[in-house]
This record gives sequence, structure tokens and C-alpha cells, in this order.
Amino acid sequence: MSREMRVVGGGLAGSEAALTLSRLGYPVELWEMRPSHPTDVHETDQFGELVCSNSLGSDALRDARGLLKEELRLLGSAMLQCADASRLPAGKAFAVDKGLFSKLVTQHIEEDPLITVRREEYRELDPSVPTIIATGPLSSPALLAELQGRLGRENLFFYDAIAPSVWAESVDTSLSFLSSRGGDAADYVNCPLTKEEYYAFVHELQTARQHLPETRGEQQYFEACLPVEEIARRGDDALRFGPMRPVGLKERPSDCFAVIQLRKENREGSVLGLVGFQTSLAISEQQRVFRMVPALRQASFVRYGLIHRNAFLRGPSVLTEDLQLRAFPHVWIAGQLCGVDGYMESSALGFVAALNAASFLGGFPRPAFSHETMIGLLVDYVTTECDDFQPTNANYGLVRIEASAKQKAVNREHFAANALKHILDIAAEVHTWRA
Repeated sequence: MSREMRVVGGGLAGSEAALTLSRLGYPVELWEMRPSHPTDVHETDQFGELVCSNSLGSDALRDARGLLKEELRLLGSAMLQCADASRLPAGKAFAVDKGLFSKLVTQHIEEDPLITVRREEYRELDPSVPTIIATGPLSSPALLAELQGRLGRENLFFYDAIAPSVWAESVDTSLSFLSSRGGDAADYVNCPLTKEEYYAFVHELQTARQHLPETRGEQQYFEACLPVEEIARRGDDALRFGPMRPVGLKERPSDCFAVIQLRKENREGSVLGLVGFQTSLAISEQQRVFRMVPALRQASFVRYGLIHRNAFLRGPSVLTEDLQLRAFPHVWIAGQLCGVDGYMESSALGFVAALNAASFLGGFPRPAFSHETMIGLLVDYVTTECDDFQPTNANYGLVRIEASAKQKAVNREHFAANALKHILDIAAEVHTWRA
């Protein structure tokens, strides 16, 4: 068995896996099909490109996503190092400069002497070479067909949407105000709507024409990332209690009934993203409906929102507990292809797959991420059979609570403190490894 690892996919999971293996002393052949085989969503050929929001979620330990990031930080995650170096002020959220983030990831990979980049589409499994497949939800049709044929199972999917962004100079500052629900006031530009403006906006959203996927009637959305028009269809007030809620914002006008928040997407602040406004509307409808917001009447769009199909495997049916394919013991699956959703969730399973592969090749005991860590809970979720398997992000609902337990809610502070102790033990163990 070769000691060289093959990693397929240059997103967050693949980049994390490649850099982790290199740090442990393993030569890596990293496959990435862009730019010769572009996707409908990626805009560059850089590694670690963030194709949706520039937010990595909360950084607070009471939030499961915050705990996940701290676990990865203690383990020496390369993606967290790049995120910390490209962080932007965004209140309670952990946001990054998207361009700088992917630039840093690309730089780390291209300068690593143990990583050889192969710009080519990976179409056929070769189990003779230890391989981590981290091609993500935008895996090529050829690879998905190969996996389906080899595993004898249908690949699952859901539809995901991306929020638009606008040039900051095109936002009317006289009709907007700076405020944040946490952090400095200047972290967010808020575009207020009166009661009449809000309901007119919502009614247009509810009936606006969508850019439908190839097959009508097959839309299945990820509940944690619903298109804004889908939220609007759940009720006229759904948005003002969701992403358009005005609560917690100081200095808002007295007639402010709802807001659309804009967040910096680069350090210069020249590009602002619409927060929580993923959309599947046709481009002409985005121009018409979003410009109904007073501060956005002259908005110039940098990027329009769009909808795309995300593929994933039914992890519990095809993966062992160490993320190997049951049918091919020398092939590991990492990242969103396993059935997680989110940037850091993807990185986490890329990191775990790399450690598992390294332990296999080096003869080290496989590190045990227990159910008392957020990483362990994610691994457990994608490898434990359940009736209706759907992608998940990090959340405290994954914590196991005994049916007989008196306390039904998770003590988040206690769980986080205990989790970080477990992670430090694993980090100390892995530190002794060397290929």
C-alpha cells in the first residue's frame, strides 16, 4: 500500500485534508477539476473558495458552531488559521474576506513541498491508492455516476441558494443606518422598511418568478438555508421574525418595521452581502423586488443570488465509523459529501478523514472523537443509520440525552468545557505522529 495519499477536491474539506496530511509528513496528490471543468457556482480556480455566504457562523462557545470552530482551532486546523487571518468585523458572527481567505488557502497549498496539485477531473475510483474524496455537493456528474454505480445506491440531493451582493457605493446612505445586534455599530448596514413597505415587499416576494431547476417539482431545500421567498410564503410575518427582524438594533427610525442587513464581504467594504437573503428568483425579479427596498433603489449588483443542486451520499448506509467506504476500505469520504452542511462542518470532516487515513497508513491508533465533542457528534450523525437521513450542521440537538434523564436541555457551558478537554487529549496524541 502506497504511503502517498490522494485527495480529490479543493474545497474546504479537501484543502483541510491535504494540509493536515502534509503536516503529518505524508506526500499528497491533490486533484481539483477547476478551471478546466468549472461548476455553475464557483467563480475562481482557487482552493477553499467560499461559494455562498462569507459567514462561518457564531464564534461563541454556547453556539454549537462556535464550539466546533474552537475544537478545530485547538487541533491546528489550517482552515481556521486562514479564517482567523482574514476575519472581518461582523458582530456576533464570524465573517471573513472571501477573496483573502481562498488566497491564503491557495498559497498554503501551492507552497507546500509535500503537496502536488493535479488540475484534472477525477472520474473513476482507484482503490489501490489511499484516497480521500472531498468533492463536496458540487461533485462532477461523472464522479457521482461512478459512486452510484460502485455503491449500488442513489445519490441524494437538496437545492441550495446563494444570496446576492451589491456595491456599497450604490446603497443610499441617507435611507440606511449603521447598527449591529452585537459588536460595533459599523459592522452592518441596515436598510429599513416601514410597515407598508414591508408588506408590499413580502407580497411581491411571494409571487415573484423563480429560476426553477431542471426538473419541476423536485425542489428539496435544506431547512437551515431556505430561500427568502420560501420563508415569505410561510406567512406574511415570517421574515420580520426571521432575517428581517429589527429587534436589537439601536438608532433605528421610529417607523422601522423590518430591515434588510448588509454585511461586508471584503476588508475594503466595497462589496456588501444581503444577510439571510438566499434566493432562487430569476435575475430580473431580483432586480425588481430587491430594489423595492428604499435604500436599495439604485443598487448595483456584484453577484446575483442563484440556486444550485447539492449532492450528498447517505453516509450511514455506505460509511464505516472512520468515514471509509464499506465497499472500498482504502477510500475515505470527507466534507459535505458525507452529509453535513456548512463550511466548518465540511472542514471538520476533512480533518477527521485525514487523521483516520494517517492512522491507517502509519499504524497509529485511530483518534476517538467521542460523543462529548461537536466533531464526534457530526461523525456519529453521518455514520449512524436513521429513518430520514438529511444533511445537518453543528447543533446541540445532536447531543444524546438519556430518556430517563431529569435534565432534558443540554448544559452548553459544561458540554463545551468537557469537549475541549477531549480535543486537547487528541491534539496531544496526534502531535506525536510522523510518517
